Amino acid sequence: MNKRQLTPLDKLLTSAGNALRTVATPAGRSARANPATNIIDAQLNDSQKRHAAGLMRINHAGEVAAQALYQGHATVARDKDIEGQMQRAADEEFDHLAWCEQRLHELGEEVSKLSPVWYAGAYAIGAASGILGDKWSLGFIAETERQVCAHLDDHLDSLPPEDAKSRAIVEQMRDEEEAHGANAVDAGAADLPAPVKRLMRMTAKVMTKTAYWV
Repeated sequence: MNKRQLTPLDKLLTSAGNALRTVATPAGRSARANPATNIIDAQLNDSQKRHAAGLMRINHAGEVAAQALYQGHATVARDKDIEGQMQRAADEEFDHLAWCEQRLHELGEEVSKLSPVWYAGAYAIGAASGILGDKWSLGFIAETERQVCAHLDDHLDSLPPEDAKSRAIVEQMRDEEEAHGANAVDAGAADLPAPVKRLMRMTAKVMTKTAYWV
């Protein structure tokens, strides 16, 4: 049976549904098991809990942006194989979203109140870069994932050593983000100009500093 081809309207409605699922409702259960499920929670003091929660809120905000970024790219992707690759990555990123949200609740905190802002901005960036062509869209993903991995490595250095649950989640996220970036490179990602990379780092810095608290 031939698979139905999605029209631009179908893609737009799918993106709208994903946006609502990402920012307007709790993420709920992930498709895959949470890597921290069988780890006993440590007795963290109030300061450690606040810091761990701040970092996990940043990670959750990053996953909100990742959902939007991949959906934006997929909406305008020209190559169906690349579109499928982005959708599969988005599915894994949604698991990350759910894991971060679950951990935040365990720490007694909530997700960023600015989630709709993170989603809207990232979707616009994803779609805009995708319009330039698939190789630039893939290049944007590869550079984004490279910067995300660097942030996650910093978080692993900064998380309380006793917080094994948060660390297990961040470690698996980092490994999968690295794989997403490598897949983008293998699919033909273009190397972004240095000024674009610097702008991406500056934008990420604003988001991380804000999401830590709000």
